[in-house]
Amino acid sequence: MSRVANNPINLPKGVEVSLGDTITVKGPLGTLTQKAPANVKINLDGEVVTFAPADESIQANAMSGTLRALLNNMVAGVSRGFERKLNLVGVGYRAQAQGDSLNLSLGFSHPVVHKMPAGIKVETPTQTEIVIKGIDRQKVGQVAADVRGYRPPEPYKGKGVRYADEVVVLKETKKK
Repeated sequence: MSRVANNPINLPKGVEVSLGDTITVKGPLGTLTQKAPANVKINLDGEVVTFAPADESIQANAMSGTLRALLNNMVAGVSRGFERKLNLVGVGYRAQAQGDSLNLSLGFSHPVVHKMPAGIKVETPTQTEIVIKGIDRQKVGQVAADVRGYRPPEPYKGKGVRYADEVVVLKETKKK
């Protein structure tokens, strides 16, 4: 059996899980749903959710661990939420949040406007910091990757959009 699926999920206060063809997790920050695969048995005992493969196949074993990780992220999202921080490094690089869009000045001849999907909020505490927040971990990570993709850090000066915890190893310039 999957080692990940062996660990049960303890539900925090205010979080409700309903099982069926789709798994619905409701919490103080919102609601998330996930399609339940047929080859995983899910058991809800009060405030504890456990997972087990429905048969002895490798696919069922793998899906039990995957579903446990997805459901754990859903529970964490509706109770605490997720956030990803980005930094802009470079002269003249600026960011400004306006409603549900992010305006970026990244050294191009035109400004870059990134529209946020539903359920994602963006803040700019300073002109060179971006904070992306939401309850869906996958969406938050994808939006952060999309924003970083406009101007990834280059290897010689380190200029560009980078994650707050990212370390950019700089290359040495060519010598004659």
